[in-house]
Amino acid sequence: MSSVPPTLGALIRQQRELAALPMRQLAAMSGISGPYLSQIENGLRRPSDHVLRSIATILGVDPEELVGETRTEDELEAARRRTRAALEEDPNLTPAQRRTVLDVYAAMVGGVEPGA
Repeated sequence: MSSVPPTLGALIRQQRELAALPMRQLAAMSGISGPYLSQIENGLRRPSDHVLRSIATILGVDPEELVGETRTEDELEAARRRTRAALEEDPNLTPAQRRTVLDVYAAMVGGVEPGA
């Protein structure tokens, strides 16, 4: 089973931590505020192309690789909905099996109530 790519913000945070850079330092080096970088890392804001290039350069990462390896929260949620729908419609599962599989899936990815 392949893993789901992280969001852009999570990938930036991961690269920043690997570089052992405090958030404030990366923000200052990128010419942005600490709160703005925090919002980017938490998926609340998407950086402009200029800011993304700046952050990527400082972290020693190709900006295209950063974007190519990520999914937005909306894309992740859409993928989760498609997976749940496929499980709910699978004719090979009994109702009890379907509930169990959906409960396990919910526990693994979150975002849905078990038994829903």
